[in-house]
Amino acid sequence: MSKKIFFTDLDDTLLNTQKEISDRNRAALDELRRRGHIITIATGRATGSAIPLAHRLGLDGENCYMITYNGSQIYDWKTGKNIYQAGLPMELVRFLFDEGRKFDIDIQTYSEDAVLVEWDSYDIREYIKIQDIPFHIVDDVTKVLTWEPPKVLAADYRNINRVNEFRRYIEPKVKGRADTFLSHPELLEFVPVGVNKGTAIHFLCHYLGLPVENTVAAGDAENDLTMLQAAHVGCAMINGEEKVKQAADYVTVNDCDHDGVAEILHRFILDVE
Repeated sequence: MSKKIFFTDLDDTLLNTQKEISDRNRAALDELRRRGHIITIATGRATGSAIPLAHRLGLDGENCYMITYNGSQIYDWKTGKNIYQAGLPMELVRFLFDEGRKFDIDIQTYSEDAVLVEWDSYDIREYIKIQDIPFHIVDDVTKVLTWEPPKVLAADYRNINRVNEFRRYIEPKVKGRADTFLSHPELLEFVPVGVNKGTAIHFLCHYLGLPVENTVAAGDAENDLTMLQAAHVGCAMINGEEKVKQAADYVTVNDCDHDGVAEILHRFILDVE
């Protein structure tokens, strides 16, 4: 048997629109692990948000890994430690918060166990409700952080045009200092230059001594593009963004509410062995 690695985004890919996993998706993942293949969650979520979710999904044991913060951390369940970590320079974090305040858009970053913000808002509370992670309001995030954070995020759930406006405004100012992309229409991500889900695929394959030719990936949003391009078979959900579907090797017939991940696993791994 040739061991395969399956990389899957969570929201609107493995999880349905109710943030739940279907019985058929779960059964396909269970069969994948039973046959000795590797499953890697690849998400923009913080590690602290993804860990309890992985526990709930049963993707927290042997042959399971986790890419979080859109590639800034890679977590090995066997050791309970990160095998890769990257962060944004503190002066850039300060700059992004200051620019966000001037632009009147919500900005957040991450300590090792919580979201950090400098002002309260509807958007931060909406994000926390979805991500199920604690948050703290502080005077200056750079005085509280004990590490270079894996990412900074700008959010506006009520007016996504503001997110796109801020992106056009801020990208020229951070070019060469951070990479930017949308993980959702309401969420603009800032990560270290060259860090993304695609580079995480290459790192993990090298770490495990497995060829990229043994990889299959599934995603739906702009932050999944590099992952689908890096994987040997990149699969876009039919409910995904148009540019993601155009870049994919395969587009599912079924959406995230109708077992699209199970469709991918049967088509490219389980039914072809």
